[in-house]
Amino acid sequence: MTPAPALRLSGVTVWEWDDRLRRRQPILTDVDWTVRPGEQWAVLGPNGAGKSTLLDVAAGMRHPSRGAVEILGETVGRVDLRALRERIGHVDVRTEEAFAPRRTALDVVLTGATGTIQVLEERLDEAARERAAHLLERFGCAAVADHSFGSCSQGERRRILLARALMRRPPLLLLDEPAGGLDLPGREALLAALALLAGEPAPPAVGLVTHHLEELPPTMTHALLLAGGRVCASGAVRGVLADGPLSACFGVAIGVARADGRWTARATPSW
Repeated sequence: MTPAPALRLSGVTVWEWDDRLRRRQPILTDVDWTVRPGEQWAVLGPNGAGKSTLLDVAAGMRHPSRGAVEILGETVGRVDLRALRERIGHVDVRTEEAFAPRRTALDVVLTGATGTIQVLEERLDEAARERAAHLLERFGCAAVADHSFGSCSQGERRRILLARALMRRPPLLLLDEPAGGLDLPGREALLAALALLAGEPAPPAVGLVTHHLEELPPTMTHALLLAGGRVCASGAVRGVLADGPLSACFGVAIGVARADGRWTARATPSW
């Protein structure tokens, strides 16, 4: 029996009111996207393409204006979204900003066991503490477990938040520009941590938003390209992360290369 998709968006449209124009403007238009268990999807597109809005819809953080959304077998609009979100790992800039800088790295990871931003000691058991320590070690952050979150490097903070998102072994993991702003060592450490997920016995389905092919781990299996809120291309990475589809999506000539599983891209300005 074929397992149900981890995520299915059908004809999803999202409108937003524009005060300047005094009318609704589409952010996403007729988006179809199906993510199956274990698949790792890259979501790319130019600024303003609707990538973050797409991830918010996929995380149950935002309702579509039109269309259907199924997350982990549940239909948005017919399910308690608070309970559903407990089964989704979600990391974006808002996650990082939610934690007081003085809280320890271990405490931040432990909050993932309860889906809160505070450590609820009464709801934590030894198994949760062991998993938090294991995830910090797995992602190269064991040495900073007792350090304040604010004193950790940006790369360490991203890996700490990834560990937090995985505390409850979510079947769906959504990441909005996880490598954005990181220096080269920080980016490579984060991508190594993400690549480890594919080796898990039951790896989560992954949706990762980025602007840059260089910020993708080699384990990506599929890609979706967005431009102007519409899907330009979608499917296996071999066919989507290629010169033609990316050039059409970004509106400039792009040359793509891949070596040792990693992508690089160069654009030729149109002027």
